[in-house]
Amino acid sequence: MPLPTLTLYTRAGCHLCDLAAEHLAALEFTVQAVDIDCDPQLRARWTDHVPVLAWTPPGGPEQVLGKGAFSRARLSQLKLLLLRAAPS
Repeated sequence: MPLPTLTLYTRAGCHLCDLAAEHLAALEFTVQAVDIDCDPQLRARWTDHVPVLAWTPPGGPEQVLGKGAFSRARLSQLKLLLLRAAPS
């Protein structure tokens, strides 16, 4: 059962963003990283509150799955929730 592609809002030089990306890769998530400093609207939306992990369910609006530090344990729990919610 494939996991959905998630969006990781980041910025250059953010150590929490780097750790989140590292943990997401280790847990085999498919992630699209977006640097908020490349888009004024995203910069205004997220200000200094990165990393932010989000996904957009089919036909639905974007949902924020979490903000701040993402440990492997936290992401493992999220992975289980996403797998359980995936259509079979």
